[in-house]
Amino acid sequence: MPNKETELIVETKTWRFAEPPHLLQLRCGGSLGPIDVAYETYGELNADKDNAVLICHALTGDAHVAGRHHPDDEKVGWWDIMVGPGKPVDTKRYFVICSNCIGGCKGSTGPASTDPVGGEPYGLNFPMVTVEDMVRVQKEFVKNCLGVDKLLCVIGGSFGGMQVLQWTIDYPEMVYSALPIASTSRLSALAIAFDEVGRQAIYSDPHWKNGDYYRDEPPHRGLAVARMIGHITYLSDRSMHEKFGRGLQDRNKVGYDFGPPDFQVESYLRHQGDSFVQRFDANSYLYMTKAMDYFDLVSDYGTLIKAFESVKSKYLLISFTGDWLFPSYQSREIVRALQANAANASFCEIESEYGHDVFLLENRAIENVIKNFLTNCQNGIREKK
Repeated sequence: MPNKETELIVETKTWRFAEPPHLLQLRCGGSLGPIDVAYETYGELNADKDNAVLICHALTGDAHVAGRHHPDDEKVGWWDIMVGPGKPVDTKRYFVICSNCIGGCKGSTGPASTDPVGGEPYGLNFPMVTVEDMVRVQKEFVKNCLGVDKLLCVIGGSFGGMQVLQWTIDYPEMVYSALPIASTSRLSALAIAFDEVGRQAIYSDPHWKNGDYYRDEPPHRGLAVARMIGHITYLSDRSMHEKFGRGLQDRNKVGYDFGPPDFQVESYLRHQGDSFVQRFDANSYLYMTKAMDYFDLVSDYGTLIKAFESVKSKYLLISFTGDWLFPSYQSREIVRALQANAANASFCEIESEYGHDVFLLENRAIENVIKNFLTNCQNGIREKK
């Protein structure tokens, strides 16, 4: 049972900016506005304004990183194990911020939002947004809505880690420390391939209608398959073996047919797909995976070393031995490029054979590393004063 005295009860709020004619200019050459940013905050900003921690969500995440929206909520935020009173990202010490990326579908402006020009949902008329655009929106929000000029730390796992790296490159003076977890400077061909198969599943759904489905039945089947494909990449052979093996689902022997699932793993994936479509928009899935595919610091700057030439942050990169989607060598490449620029960069590879999603699960090693890093960073700021 949750401890009611320490449990966070939070509210998702919305901030609007880029009102016409002051539209946000995007990397793709297009523009966007007005822009709504859905966000949640936890804890209090101290008098020195030096305890703000920004958490960047992963591909299908949102602003609800911790706590509950009301006491009877059955589901807590997606990183509640890490964020809260007395937890590694301690809301009694830090002012924690999390916002929903533009292009998403959980309150921030995305393809399901109303296009002010025609009064209908954007659909595929929504402009292509990149990680760079998302981070710029976060910067505008942090400074102009919350009044935070410097972040103690920016933390993010997977796609969130890409945002962390972009933050330190684009706004080096604002980021004291950075904690990218299970992330990369650019996706491998294998990861891009999985994203494309997921998008093809959505395209092939007859209800997708080239993204113009908001007045009709959504392409739930295609989105569910896309989620099933993606979810497989977040796991590992060992985790799937230990959880399911070749166990049967609600039967004593295989059915030798194409009816109900024979195996537990089949039933699990179907459940993952069916539950996902209740909370996510298919077009947002297309836009977010494209933003992840387009993220490429080597292509943007010529080399990874040049990408980090002007950074000023203190870095800790975390990877996991069992992560085959964003393997450890990708984090090591980032660390070597940072160290070539004499940046303050450390690397921690944690032994775990449970796949890419392990950073979202209870893990004492991860908790201790993050807690100690944040404590050291906060002490470092105070020593400079």
